[in-house]
Amino acid sequence: MSRIFTTSVASVYPHYVNKVERKGRTVQELDEVILWLTGFDESELRLHLSSGTTFEDFFAAARLNPKASSITGAVCGVRVQDVEDPLMQKIRYMDKLVDELAKGRPMEKVLRP
Repeated sequence: MSRIFTTSVASVYPHYVNKVERKGRTVQELDEVILWLTGFDESELRLHLSSGTTFEDFFAAARLNPKASSITGAVCGVRVQDVEDPLMQKIRYMDKLVDELAKGRPMEKVLRP
């Protein structure tokens, strides 16, 4: 079991915020990407962040977007489509979307039309 599974989403979220803001993107865009992937609404996301939900519980409660499987590419040298553990793959999906957002990819492409 990877350590990230028991890490709270709230402890990683500020790093996502810093990453996208350094590149000129907004917290609202970051949240839009996370909401798209997880199926949460804004209040559900805020509840998970404020309650210290682990990545394991966060994705267990998520209603993963059916288009998530179209997320491909590498994060930290690992191809997200090749990750075998389902939970780790979902975490990598989120990492990949945050990377794409930070790299300036247009939102309509990040959200997989």
